[in-house]
Amino acid sequence: MRILVTGAAGFIGAALCERLLARGDRVVGIDSLNAYYAVALKQARLARLVGAGGNRFSFIQLDFSDRFMLEEALAALEFDAIIHLGAQAGVRHSIDAPHDYASSNLVGHLNLLELARHRAIPHIVYASSSSVYGGNDKLPFAVEDRADHPVSLYAATKRANELMSESYAHLYRIPLTGLRFFTVYGPWGRPDMALWKFTSAILAGRPIQVFNHGDMYRDFTYIDDIVAGVVAVLDNPPADDGAQKAGGSTKPHALYNIGNNRSEPLMKVIGLIEAACGRTATLEMLDMQPGDVPATYADIEAIRRDLGYEPTTPIEEGIPKFVEWFRAYHAA
Repeated sequence: MRILVTGAAGFIGAALCERLLARGDRVVGIDSLNAYYAVALKQARLARLVGAGGNRFSFIQLDFSDRFMLEEALAALEFDAIIHLGAQAGVRHSIDAPHDYASSNLVGHLNLLELARHRAIPHIVYASSSSVYGGNDKLPFAVEDRADHPVSLYAATKRANELMSESYAHLYRIPLTGLRFFTVYGPWGRPDMALWKFTSAILAGRPIQVFNHGDMYRDFTYIDDIVAGVVAVLDNPPADDGAQKAGGSTKPHALYNIGNNRSEPLMKVIGLIEAACGRTATLEMLDMQPGDVPATYADIEAIRRDLGYEPTTPIEEGIPKFVEWFRAYHAA
């Protein structure tokens, strides 16, 4: 297959590209390489992809929220599918820089939908987020649950992506699948995520900030399990048959949770990081942050039923793997 991947230099995007290249696909990756976190990390991920894919991987640096730049850069290229993972990430950053989210997550998503529409792309898979569930206190979160009370602008943009996609599936019969990712972690992860921050601080002897006084729960999902879910979805576009899909649509549009199907206490996670680092953390207990939620927990029955998806990496295995990679990466 010839696949366009947005956010190819990102955490999930790079891991996905590596998996696609390993199975023989041709991949064109695009990414703006913005400075939300260290560009050197993004460039290191890209270097790995060039090494893994050779001439089956090509990269174009561009901001896909610029419609004319996107169309011009891709004019001579053809694709069998689009995997749209690129976005301005981060719940907390959306409070400080809201316009970045409107540009990348709203205008950018529309540009990819329009690209798929005019190219008659057979399937577009896009990244949503567990954040769309907002302050839902019913656990686990199921794709059938209401998702219309976001507690951050980031969450609102991701829910808007789902609604925009539903309209395009209705109007233009484009097969679309949205994926609500739950707290992704693992090697080559993001510096703004808790596991990276905690590991970095513990190894450096700095205190770690623990919000809601540690009474937090997350469905931590290892990167390999996330990628396995994305590939399974890619290979199974929703049919335009009028049947109800996961998430409730009768159009060719499905929504799936991709998580580990376990809600883990934050203090347990900190303990596992401490053990992997061989050091004890100094804890700075703080109140809940604006835009945050106390717990996430993925009901994965829909993707399990439809595609046989089953996560295989518990945090007892995944966290030591991340810490091992973190130490090696910073020693290089």
